[in-house]
Amino acid sequence: MSRIGNKVIIIPENVQIEIGQRIVVKGPLGELSLKVPSGIRVEKKDSELFVSRGNESKEAKSLHGLTRSLIANMVQGVTDGFKKTLELRGIGFRANLSGQKLVMSLGFSHPVEIEQPDGITFAVSGNKITVSGIDKELVGRVAAQIRSTKPPDAYKGKGVRYEGEVVHLKPGKTAKAGVGATN
Repeated sequence: MSRIGNKVIIIPENVQIEIGQRIVVKGPLGELSLKVPSGIRVEKKDSELFVSRGNESKEAKSLHGLTRSLIANMVQGVTDGFKKTLELRGIGFRANLSGQKLVMSLGFSHPVEIEQPDGITFAVSGNKITVSGIDKELVGRVAAQIRSTKPPDAYKGKGVRYEGEVVHLKPGKTAKAGVGATN
C-alpha cells in the first residue's frame, strides 16, 4: 500500500486543475501539465485531489505514489515556485548575467556560459547563483548542470556547490621526516 499515493492533495483557491488524459495545473505563476499513466485515476472533490490506482499490478503500485508526488509538485510550483541556490568558492570565481546567459569565471582559460532555458530565471548576488522556476525537475536539472561545470575540489573545496552542501575535504600529503631517506 502506498502511503504517499493515498495522501490528499489540497488545491489552493487560485489554482485550476483540468483532469483528463493529461492533468493541466494553472496558477498565478504559470501552467504545467502531466500525462497520467495508465492504471492511475485522479479524482477531484471540492478543493481536494485524490490519486488512486485501478489495479494491484506491480507497475500501478510503483506509479501510484510517483504520480501523486508529481501532481503535488505541480500545484506547489504554480503557486510558490521552486528555487535552488548555488555558491561559488574559490579565489577569482565569479558569476554575472549577460542578457539571457549566465557567465561564470571559474579558473578556466575561458568563461563558462550557460543559456537560460524557458521557464527558468537566474539571479546573481555576490558569489551566489539562484535558479528559480515553476518546474521542480527543470530547476534541479539546470542547477545540477551549473554545478557540474566545476564540482567542488576534494582537497581545497574550490568550485560550485549547493548552498549548505557539506564537502568533506581529504587531507593533503604530508612530508614525514626520514621516509624515503637512506642512511
